[in-house]
Formats: sequence, C-alpha cells, structure tokens
Amino acid sequence: MSAGKRSAGLLLFRTTGTGSGGERDVEVLIGHMGGPFWARREAAAWSVPKGEYGHDEEPAAAARREFEEELGLPVPDGVWLPLGESRQRSGKTVTVWAVEAELDVASVVPGVFTMEWPRGSGVQQEFPEMDRFAWCTPEEAAERLIVGQRIFVKRLRAQVRGEAAASPET
Repeated sequence: MSAGKRSAGLLLFRTTGTGSGGERDVEVLIGHMGGPFWARREAAAWSVPKGEYGHDEEPAAAARREFEEELGLPVPDGVWLPLGESRQRSGKTVTVWAVEAELDVASVVPGVFTMEWPRGSGVQQEFPEMDRFAWCTPEEAAERLIVGQRIFVKRLRAQVRGEAAASPET
C-alpha cells in the first residue's frame, strides 16, 4: 500500500470481572481476514473491523460504514472512545475508536469482496472480508492481531483501567 492511505475502524469491547491484579479488564471483538491469502494463518491474521476512506469522508463515518459492511450489522449504540492513530508497516495510518457493547458473533453476516483466484486464471471469486469473529482477551488479541493494530488494545485496556498510558498518543 502506498504511503498516505488511511483507514478507520471500530473496536467493540466488553468489560470483564477483574484481572489477576484485581483491576477491570476487557475482551475485544476482532475478525480473521478473509480470502485465500489468510486462510491458513492464525497469528497476525486478525484485524479490527476497518477500511480505507478518502479525503471526502470523515474517519468516524468511515469507521461506521466499514463496521456495517464487514459485520453486516448496525453499529451498537454507545460512547465512542478515541484510541488514536497507528502507522502500519505498509505506511497506512489507521484510526480506531472503541465502543462498549455486546454482540453475538453468530449474528454476523460478513461482507464480501471479489478477486481473481487462482491468480492468472481469469476466474473471479467472492470471499468474505472477514471470515470469522471472536471475543478475545488482550493477551489473545496480541497474538492474533496484525502487529500494527495491537497498540489499540493496549490503549483501550489502559483507558478501562484508568491508567496513565490511556493517551491515544502513546
């Protein structure tokens, strides 16, 4: 991806009892990236529901649109907590918000994309943008999420716990 591309996304979370240190904790909803390139991968093959947007769209509007496209469901009501930006290895800048909400992963109807597969065959096939979703602890998310998105879970956890690292700039 070229430098200058921007994506926005929405990370659903739910609070859980307490962690080992007695603090509040979270679980986050992430999705496994669909299509043949990601089919056999688990580690670093999951993502926050997000997508690219252009100069004519606000990041929050793009985050809402992408959530609805990728999960086939409306964005749950709730307060949007800004988790800031992160520059990905690809050069893309991703902006994410978090919303506390429950969502039954069985109700998800993923959006699809079309690509030539196998490459060079001339055959167009449809694949889900995200082929499955899961509620994960921050530790599970750290293993599953692509590296550049792990910071969002760290920032969310800090906000929920009221820690100083809650700043989206960290």
